[in-house]
Amino acid sequence: MTREPFGTTAFGTEVERITLANADLQASILTYGATLQDVRLTGLDRPLTLGSDRLAEYEPGGALQFFGPIAGPVANRIRNARAELDGRELAFDANGAGGHCLHGGSAALHIKVWDVAEVTETRLHLTTHSPDGEGGFPGNRRWDAHFTLDGSTLTLTFRVETDAPSLVNLANHSYWNLGPAATFDGHILQIDADHYLPADENDLATGEMIAVDGTRYDFRTPRALGPSDVLDNNFCLAEARRAIRPVGRLTGPDGVAMGIETTEPGLQIYDAKGMSSPGASGHDHRRYGPRCGLAVEAQFWPDAPNNPAFPSIRVAPGDAWEQVTRFTFSRS
Repeated sequence: MTREPFGTTAFGTEVERITLANADLQASILTYGATLQDVRLTGLDRPLTLGSDRLAEYEPGGALQFFGPIAGPVANRIRNARAELDGRELAFDANGAGGHCLHGGSAALHIKVWDVAEVTETRLHLTTHSPDGEGGFPGNRRWDAHFTLDGSTLTLTFRVETDAPSLVNLANHSYWNLGPAATFDGHILQIDADHYLPADENDLATGEMIAVDGTRYDFRTPRALGPSDVLDNNFCLAEARRAIRPVGRLTGPDGVAMGIETTEPGLQIYDAKGMSSPGASGHDHRRYGPRCGLAVEAQFWPDAPNNPAFPSIRVAPGDAWEQVTRFTFSRS
């Protein structure tokens, strides 16, 4: 395990990079945004997740501000930046396209500098707080993020405590490229989902739930991704949080694979189409442009407060809220 400075934010707060390692795997996490900044398999000469060595790239206005952090307090989009909770109308920051709230707006967890609660060679515990009313979200909330290495498996465990009913939906927002090429085309994707949520022109879930049968969203049988696969959709894994179980797999062109397990009922897949060209400078001096990596985000279904048929993201005092997601890496 190593701890090293990673620069200072525009507001003067120092940021650390903490690297966990064992014989099989190495993972670097930033205290800024609880960001999974780098993941490498022992013996492989390239990173598996996309990131930068420059803090400014992760800050607001940076090209990589959503590369690897915890998105929340409500990941994804909330329609018209408004929702009802227990009969109370809540208003949030309309920071997303179409006037929707994206990843929590000014209350976003990805722009907080988290505190180190505990660290060992293979485990890291980060924590931060959100005051009542920040960004329109009720409740004084404590957030805990645990990163654990066990062999070639990286486990992410997120928890929250609140002193008032609130809305919570967290996601690790890493972008994965398991191959040596500049895009993820040629990767093989498999997802255990019978339905998906279509999205509108602003990538907001329409509220419909559609069977994947006969559509280009059917990944129940593994298939290779190509330029025609345009994705920013939630895949419906379940109708509620369940015990952790395998839900999918991503395999690179040269046989590096990532198995995905989660407790969450949804898996948002995003193709990084919004990246500009020629793109930002990332790990190993690679340029990150459109389709540079695939975001694989375990979470609840988007815009749940405005869609009563979706799994609820309401959290109350005393609730044992816990998300667990595991990534297991291998080489053929």
